Amino acid sequence: MNLGGVGEQTLEEGLRLLGPLARRNVNLGRLTTYRVGGSSALFIEAQTEEDLKSVAQARNQTGLPVLVIGKGSNMLVADDGFPGIAVVLGNHFDVSTIHQETATVDAGSGVALPSLARRCVSLNLSGFEWAVGIPGSIGGAVRMNAGGHGGDMQASILQVNLFDLNRSTVEIKTKEEMAFGYRQSSITEEHIVLGATLQLDHDKTGQGGEILSEIVSWRRENQPGGQNAGSVFVNPAGETSGELLDRLGLKGFRIGSAQVSSKHANFVQADVGGLAADVDAVIKAVAQRVHSETGIELRTEIQRVGFEV
Repeated sequence: MNLGGVGEQTLEEGLRLLGPLARRNVNLGRLTTYRVGGSSALFIEAQTEEDLKSVAQARNQTGLPVLVIGKGSNMLVADDGFPGIAVVLGNHFDVSTIHQETATVDAGSGVALPSLARRCVSLNLSGFEWAVGIPGSIGGAVRMNAGGHGGDMQASILQVNLFDLNRSTVEIKTKEEMAFGYRQSSITEEHIVLGATLQLDHDKTGQGGEILSEIVSWRRENQPGGQNAGSVFVNPAGETSGELLDRLGLKGFRIGSAQVSSKHANFVQADVGGLAADVDAVIKAVAQRVHSETGIELRTEIQRVGFEV
């Protein structure tokens, strides 16, 4: 893999500091829903906060960048891979506790949004039904203020637990400190989301199950399956990105092993065995076409890893 100027001695030092849990050259593409892309120079599955302290030490002493991977449903990894430390949070961070009396939820970073949405509905809590349609985890959803179907993370967040890589400490941030915006938050590369506390409502209508079914049905009818990472572009003012790209006739636009979905224009599909470079090329070409024809500068939702800005 292309180590991006990272020396072997630096990697060896990082490996030593990370301890026996760390591995070399683990493919990251298979950990994403795009299923394309290269490997990480170093890889660790962190089971505890102590493991994260080892990550922080390795990062701070070697200068190696850190990448956290959740469900990989909003990430495109370059074919050359990631020249740093990729971190997957283990089962310790995949736990949720629902407090029915207060309608609050404590959810670890690795908790899957669809399963949590279903569990909340089964316990007669409302306000999180929208998340059944988002194939990600709490950590990634908090980081980008994920949303859909009329809801988003910001609406439910009470507080967020973060691990600060600079200081190797755990911090608690309030909703106000998170500075949530449309598909964004104040979380930087120096932070790892450990979990969040949500405030929901008691469902007095009994319609939660019906809402879940409607969202799942809508996704099946309107969104493609296969290798993609959901919506590529943030919606501009006035219309959705899908409508805009459809209006410009971009459905089916292809470069190499990637193309704009013929079912939903804001999805870019990767062929089996395809290249991340082709996916990125389609995204860039579509954005350039939109800008040249409309003057609109589209912003991507997808986290591009290992690509030049």
